[in-house]
Amino acid sequence: MSDSLPPEFLPLLALAGCAAGFLNVMAGGGSLLTLPVLLLAGVPAPIANGTLRVSIIAQNLVALGTFRRHGFGELKQALFLSIFACAGAVGGASLGVRMSGPWFDRIVVLTMVVCTLLILRRGKAAPTPALGPGRRWLGYAALVFAGAWGGFIQVGVGFLLMPALNRILGMDLVRVNMYKVVIILPYTVLALAIFAWQSEILWLAGLALALGNSAGGWLGARLTVSKGEPLIRAVFLIAVAAMAASLLLRG
Repeated sequence: MSDSLPPEFLPLLALAGCAAGFLNVMAGGGSLLTLPVLLLAGVPAPIANGTLRVSIIAQNLVALGTFRRHGFGELKQALFLSIFACAGAVGGASLGVRMSGPWFDRIVVLTMVVCTLLILRRGKAAPTPALGPGRRWLGYAALVFAGAWGGFIQVGVGFLLMPALNRILGMDLVRVNMYKVVIILPYTVLALAIFAWQSEILWLAGLALALGNSAGGWLGARLTVSKGEPLIRAVFLIAVAAMAASLLLRG
C-alpha cells in the first residue's frame, strides 16, 4: 500500500487525533477514535495499528514536556517502570503486526470493565495499600501485561496502566497520568520499530494524527495539573462508557 491517503482524510485525522490525544493523557481510549478513521480510509488493520503509534509518540513527548514545566520530578522512577512495559511490548507488537478481524473488540470491552471496577473501588477516604515487595512485583507484572497489550493493539492501554499505578502501586491519579506518558513513550518507540520492520507505516497519515494528538495531549496535560483527580476520574469513566458502547455496537 502506498504511503498516501485521499487528501480529505488528513484534516479528519488531525481532528480525531486532537480528541484522542486529550483522552489518552486524561484517561485512555483515544486510539479508538483514530483507528476507525484509518480503517474507514481503507487502511488494512495491521498498517493502521502501526501508523497510529507515530501520533502516540508525538502526543506523549508534548505531554511530558508540559508535565516537566509544571514540576514533574520523578522521571528516573517513571523510566524504571517503563522497562517492564517495554519487555511486554516487544512480544505484543510481534503479534500485533498479524492482527486482523473484529474479535479483539470484545476483549477490549472486557478489559475496560475490569479496569473500571478496580478504579471505582478506590474511594477517597480509603487508605493507600502498603507497598511491600509482593505488591511492588505485582505492579511490575501488571506493567509487563499492559506493555504487551499496548504493543499488540494500543487501544485501551490507559485503562490497564491506570489501575496498575493507582490501585496496585498506590499513586494518586494526577501522578498516574504523569507516569503514564513516560511509561508509554519508550515502549511505543519499540512497537513502532517492529511495525515498520514487519509491516508498513503510512508516515503522512501518522504526521496528520501526530499534529492533532500533540495539541490534545498538551491540553490534557495542562488540565491534569490544574484540575486534578476529580476531572481525571470523570473523563476516565466517560471514556470507558463511550468506548464500551462503541465496541459493542460494532460487534
